[in-house]
Amino acid sequence: MRISTRTRYGMRLMVNLAANFKNGYSFLKDVAKSEGISQKYLSLIVIPLKAAGMLTTSRGVHGGYILSKNPSKITAREIVEALEGDLSLVECSRDEKYCIKSKNCATQDIWFGLSEKIAEFLNSFNLEELVKIQIKKKSESNDYSI
Repeated sequence: MRISTRTRYGMRLMVNLAANFKNGYSFLKDVAKSEGISQKYLSLIVIPLKAAGMLTTSRGVHGGYILSKNPSKITAREIVEALEGDLSLVECSRDEKYCIKSKNCATQDIWFGLSEKIAEFLNSFNLEELVKIQIKKKSESNDYSI
């Protein structure tokens, strides 16, 4: 299993917006510049995040993007699922109809359990915590830009 570039960049976008949440709306061009990500690419990433109810947009001089709710209320799991889809590693761990052997297949337990552990791990992080982690890492490396 690999996490796509879209999800990695989406997570960085969301951490950046969380770090600037109290400052209000952020322009995508500013996030793109500070994260070293193409603004055009970010403009595609915000679409599913907005559809999932995590981002709010506003047009105009004071417009831009902002988290739809407090950073402490958005988990890494929600972001990954918005950008990657369902976290089930194999179809049969989500729905038995995908395999005729589902009811008596020992390996299904492995895939289901692993999918659950991934979901639990991602649920253990919210954006507020990720901002704190980022600030700590940047201070340890003497890089103060967010």
